[in-house]
Amino acid sequence: MDQVTPVPFSIADFRARVAAQAAIVPGDDFGDHRFNPGHPRLEHVKPLRDAAVLIPVVDRADGATVLFTKRAEKLRSHSGQVAFPGGTIDPTDHGPEGTALRETFEEIGLERDFIEIIGRMPDYVAGSGYRIVPVLAIVRPGFSLTLNADEVDVAFEVPLSFLMDPANHARDSRFWNDLEWFFYDMPYDGQRIWGVTAGIVRTLYERLYA
Repeated sequence: MDQVTPVPFSIADFRARVAAQAAIVPGDDFGDHRFNPGHPRLEHVKPLRDAAVLIPVVDRADGATVLFTKRAEKLRSHSGQVAFPGGTIDPTDHGPEGTALRETFEEIGLERDFIEIIGRMPDYVAGSGYRIVPVLAIVRPGFSLTLNADEVDVAFEVPLSFLMDPANHARDSRFWNDLEWFFYDMPYDGQRIWGVTAGIVRTLYERLYA
């Protein structure tokens, strides 16, 4: 019997790509340094703090989507920025996966019963001083969300097909202390996906879809 090719940007296709991705090589970090080689800002970020985020890919009938949050405007750091659910790894967590699941529930109330973890991507080193483990997950539809107003203003979904189209990966930059810092920018439907979050999306594209 001929093997059926999964529909592009379906959950079956995403699952197959994750399973077939190249092995993660220890020490082969992705991150802001790849977009800003030799930048002085990166010389002052060690020791790195360990964190994990969940990349929740939702199984929608008309094509997979990715669930994002918009951080609360009242937060002291990174307020109002689009992000993946996640945070600093706690010693009591069962690894990065445990952190990602815990933070996802705390931030948006997504129950673990709807989440299937299927893998990881290489660590992403952020210029802000974090080593982030991106945990890949498939989310079964039918869930409901309860946003933690102290942390999240909005949760929204973006088609995987949009995110994995390099035409939507704009390069942008800002100046900090008279030094230019480069990052990716992926605006969608009034939301701006940029910085570390866009860098992780770009890494996902390079690993699975390029």
